[in-house]
Amino acid sequence: MPELPEVEVSRMGISPHLIGETIAKLTFRTPKLRWDIPQELKQMEGQVIRNISRRAKYLLIETDIGTAIVHLGMSGSLRVLDAEITPAKHDHVDLKLTNGKVLRYNDPRRFGAWLWTEDGNHTALGTMGPEPLTDEFNADYIAEKAKGKRVVVKQFIMDNKVVVGVGNIYANESLFSARINPTRPAGKISRKEWELLVSEIKQVLETAIKQGGTTLKDFAQADGKPGYFAQKLQVYGKAGEPCPSCEVPISEQKIGQRSTFFCKSCQD
Repeated sequence: MPELPEVEVSRMGISPHLIGETIAKLTFRTPKLRWDIPQELKQMEGQVIRNISRRAKYLLIETDIGTAIVHLGMSGSLRVLDAEITPAKHDHVDLKLTNGKVLRYNDPRRFGAWLWTEDGNHTALGTMGPEPLTDEFNADYIAEKAKGKRVVVKQFIMDNKVVVGVGNIYANESLFSARINPTRPAGKISRKEWELLVSEIKQVLETAIKQGGTTLKDFAQADGKPGYFAQKLQVYGKAGEPCPSCEVPISEQKIGQRSTFFCKSCQD
């Protein structure tokens, strides 16, 4: 499932091809992805794309009259191609430009979304916390949010109302780097530990985005979808393998229905 770094790399990959270009036509080959595709999106035809931004895992394609909100779901991907290239089986949405290029959205599982907003607000964006790579997300902020909370720290940092975009992979990796056991209550994490964990979350996400930067050319290639880049992971998906720090086997357990990987020796 694309997480924040993959979505940010998608934004970086498509932006140079779309910003400043005029939308010629929007084509929907299915009426519904995760939600119904609103026909109001057709209003974007004839409009210039002013910017492409990101909020959490949503991409925002901005014009003067409104914004398309795109979510990649579990299997979605975007490419910029020559418009005459024949759509493939799961190519559900085309945003065709007047320059002969097309932004093509592929989603085999159809858990993604294309939505519309005139004013930049939408229920899908909800009441979200700060972006993790901004100054708003800091130890003072999250320590205050965590006061008295009994929810385990891994679920806490994955709550979009607390901070957006810290998905399962990056929660596992950040907690390992900070040497914090994912099952500890959020309210029991010290101010010093929060300082370290916030720093590690930022570092882990920034590193992943940097790794993904090597795939930017893939967003304008016809031969295959842009692959979500290989991660340099320490513990995620490595149950039973030796811990990279102490060689004790990595443990796995379910927390909030999500697989959680950690070292019982290093993370207390």
